[in-house]
Amino acid sequence: MNIRSEIIDIESNIISWRRDFHRYPELGFEEHRTSKVIGELLKSFGLSPKMNVGKTGVTADIDFGDGPTIALRADMDALPMQETSGLEFASKNDGVMHACGHDGHMAMLLGAAQVLSQSQNGLKGKIRFIFQPAEEGAGGARYMINDGCLDSVDEIYGIHIWNYQPVGEVGVKEGPVLAAADMFDITIKGIGGHGAAPQGTVDTIIVASHLIQAFQTIISRNTNPLESAVITVGEIKGGHNFNIISDEVKLSGTVRAYKEEYRQLIKSRMVDIITGVENMFGAEISFHYEDGYPPTINHELPVKNVLKAAEKVVGEKAGMPYLSMGGEDFAYYLQQIPGCFFFVGSAPNEKKLFETPHHCSHFTMDERALLVGPSVYLNLIEDLLGNLN
Repeated sequence: MNIRSEIIDIESNIISWRRDFHRYPELGFEEHRTSKVIGELLKSFGLSPKMNVGKTGVTADIDFGDGPTIALRADMDALPMQETSGLEFASKNDGVMHACGHDGHMAMLLGAAQVLSQSQNGLKGKIRFIFQPAEEGAGGARYMINDGCLDSVDEIYGIHIWNYQPVGEVGVKEGPVLAAADMFDITIKGIGGHGAAPQGTVDTIIVASHLIQAFQTIISRNTNPLESAVITVGEIKGGHNFNIISDEVKLSGTVRAYKEEYRQLIKSRMVDIITGVENMFGAEISFHYEDGYPPTINHELPVKNVLKAAEKVVGEKAGMPYLSMGGEDFAYYLQQIPGCFFFVGSAPNEKKLFETPHHCSHFTMDERALLVGPSVYLNLIEDLLGNLN
């Protein structure tokens, strides 16, 4: 790998920042310490951060004069999980953990900001650093947009460290890279009774099992097998005792798809199935479906820009995408302006891929990835703002 010398010079800073953020994680819209630390660091670089953007977000600009404005974004929030990684810098906040790499995202963007704040490379244009709260479900990007973080911005770029790729790979592609992420809740009401006398009941657990099985036929029989879509029932609540037929069961889950037409198809077919099962068993079923993040869809020219910048860092290992059915609120930025969201391989050293997946309690990363990301950012900014004659 060709890591930028400026990044190598501040490697210890980047790692230290990441570990500090990891040690003190905060949930969405509660990133008060995190944003304070970021603001103080940006000030130490000679920048003038704008605080409390999108509630707890931070932005800062570097102005090199006339030219385009390029935004670089990192998310800040952690997850409501108890950490079991055993790391020396494991979370000190009970029940909260950086289990998706946002600690690394912030550290990488701070590294790029420190180097660019000292740049004497004849750049022309403006760079906006966006530190966004509440990516994990609350849609912090929308709050940032509403507070003007994209005002006058021409293009936006973002990184996600990726434990499903080894260090030294950068995943980037045009078009959809992450799926829409919708949610649903179902409440089934029936008639409870004794487990030995089911004939007078409406067994909500039986009803729930039929729904769960039938939903999977939407994927296997209503969507194109060459297209990706997922329905997952992730939570079931019901029952009181081994010999009691429950009168209520609650289900909740998620729907993932790259195409808007599939989001609508799946929702419609779920309604059809619920109506049919309701009639078949005589149950009363309520269904709430919430549209979540839209698909994350990269734009053609920004993808080419990232690919060019990444090739200078990792060579032929640039452009090796690992597509995911995960969701990201970076999608909202890409609905407003051109941009690219890309992945930096971070699978822990000497570990098999998928052994420490995102959102698991023992999540960690190979910290060598923390040098790849900002190196790509620096090459990207030089390419975009350094060739404007």
